[in-house]
Amino acid sequence: MKTYKKMILSGLILGAAVALVACGKSSSNATSDASKNDKVTTITVATDADTKPFTYSENDQATGYDIEVARAVFKELPEYKLKVEITDFDSVIAGVDSGRYQFAANDIGWREERAEKYYFSAPLSKSNNAVAVKSDVKVKTLADLAGKSTEVLPSANFTNILSKYNEANPKQQVKLNYIDGSYPTASRLADVDSGKIDFLLYDAISLKTIIKDKGLADLKVVNIASETTDPHDGLEYFLFTKDAQGKELQTKVDKVLKKLQANGTLKELSEKYFGGDFVPSADADK
Repeated sequence: MKTYKKMILSGLILGAAVALVACGKSSSNATSDASKNDKVTTITVATDADTKPFTYSENDQATGYDIEVARAVFKELPEYKLKVEITDFDSVIAGVDSGRYQFAANDIGWREERAEKYYFSAPLSKSNNAVAVKSDVKVKTLADLAGKSTEVLPSANFTNILSKYNEANPKQQVKLNYIDGSYPTASRLADVDSGKIDFLLYDAISLKTIIKDKGLADLKVVNIASETTDPHDGLEYFLFTKDAQGKELQTKVDKVLKKLQANGTLKELSEKYFGGDFVPSADADK
């Protein structure tokens, strides 16, 4: 009798153990299925890695203010995985157009035609438009550069500024030599230094950084007074596709940017890459 009871008790214990294991497997499978359903979306950002200190390549990896801001933003968005892809500048914009890239991070300025085709983030930094010229050249405005030559990229914001200036000043035009998007900014500055061209219109922060890095001691950087009263002048942004995904990204990224501005992350990155606080106010134009 005692043996029979022991057999029954052993059977009950074994049955309970099997049930617990089955429950564990069921719970594990449920968790696994939930993870599969909770998919992480890869978001590809395009950059030319040729606009130091906003974006550049170091040890074969893209870095710089814009890139590190993007990484800081997407650390706060676990539903996405950020992938950074380096390409030439013209392909940055074209790739966003085609949907190959979901957004661009490349010291991109605002202009009306772009706003019709793309969504812009909240502004990331504020600098000045400036020209790099030989140290003996006197310049305050674009009119002082009438008849002088430069090299420009077809889709760059600075090209648009110069083209509009030429349209408004047909008797005081500057000479625009169009070049391929793969031609580095440092090479264009070297062309100013050698006398091949007379000036380069670009972002003041980038010009100063590259001139210092390349030891182009005979060049100086002069801020150029804006030809317009556009409140977007000097501001730079992320650029998103103008579709449902782009709008969703814009909304989420802007929310995180506001948080990173409030907690000092943007200021810290600005001081690291720019050498000062160039973070615009929270109510800067978008």
